[in-house]
Amino acid sequence: MEVLWIYLIIVNLLAYILMGIDKKRARNNQWRISEKTLWLVAFVGGSFGALIGMISYRHKTKHFSFKYGLRLLALIHILLVYYVFTK
Repeated sequence: MEVLWIYLIIVNLLAYILMGIDKKRARNNQWRISEKTLWLVAFVGGSFGALIGMISYRHKTKHFSFKYGLRLLALIHILLVYYVFTK
């Protein structure tokens, strides 16, 4: 179970950092991180980090899929983690 916690911490930090990098690149008109990559990292367990990154950097907040999709995915991930650790 400890390995799962370490994995979740790393993937959520990665998602948070990627949102920050993409926001900085958006401001500077530089090459961006694709939405597909952001969603992939969120889907494999980084949804909470991506959601916190979206809110704190105010990035992708106008995109319906990010605004509501990340919230739903984070809720699903929280419920899955709760289920795994209480079983």
